[in-house]
Amino acid sequence: MKTESMECRLGCGACCIAPSISSPIPGMPNGKKAGERCIQLDERNLCKLFGDESRPKVCSDFSATLDVCGSTNAQALALITELEELT
Repeated sequence: MKTESMECRLGCGACCIAPSISSPIPGMPNGKKAGERCIQLDERNLCKLFGDESRPKVCSDFSATLDVCGSTNAQALALITELEELT
């Protein structure tokens, strides 16, 4: 797979589930563990903080790419989980 920018697939949520996040998240002051669903991810797998200044910088800085997100939501979850396990 190539490192190529892409539009985030709305409703995917893999980047809000698979990785650990060590910075505080509103409602999760200690961040979150890998594989734990972010409390700010709604029932449609959309970030409730998108565009809000309280959204963690690590989340705002994330850019979807083909090598990280693949071509399906399931592939994104698998790829990001694998990257998390390797780091």
